[in-house]
Amino acid sequence: MLQNRVNPKGDIIKTSARGAWLGNRGQLHNTGKTILRPFKHQAWIICLLQFKGRHREIMGPNLWTELFFLDEATAFSAGHRPCFECRREDAKRFKAAWLAGNPEYAFPANVLIGKIDEILQSERINRDNSKVTFEADINDLPDGTFIEIADEAYLLADKQLYRWLPSGYKEAMPFPTNDIVSVLTPHSVVNAFRYGYLPQLGIATTV
Repeated sequence: MLQNRVNPKGDIIKTSARGAWLGNRGQLHNTGKTILRPFKHQAWIICLLQFKGRHREIMGPNLWTELFFLDEATAFSAGHRPCFECRREDAKRFKAAWLAGNPEYAFPANVLIGKIDEILQSERINRDNSKVTFEADINDLPDGTFIEIADEAYLLADKQLYRWLPSGYKEAMPFPTNDIVSVLTPHSVVNAFRYGYLPQLGIATTV
């Protein structure tokens, strides 16, 4: 079993559960297929599992490390964004929603995605590689956002909470009585969700 699955906190974990999306942070593994670092570059992307019939050896030598996510919401919470090669239309929609939701950066419509990646890098991971979080009123958070309660990750959808597990989500539960919560999904990504980008949610089947 390889260490190549990502949880909502951005940690790369070992699990037998399969993912619905592929991710890339650069080459993170050695020739023994052991993870050596949490990332290699700032472009953390979300890719399709299949694209133009391409086939790869998982964690092949001198190649980027294939990471996997339960759903797109998990990938966004970890700090990834859509790939401009295999998901061009989704990437364009996300970029437009991100720019609309984060006007304080005053980026033009044709800004290079690398500038957005720089913002995401500051929002996803601290210098000690710990997860960056922020506080917010749960009632103001859009669907697709992840929060943390007692060290567990929960997905918000339709005014319900779903506890994340590698194999899926636990059955829905109501919002906590405390309105202020710790948010795992990067702040600017939450703003993009508010402005129309709805990520794919894997809550159809609960475990």
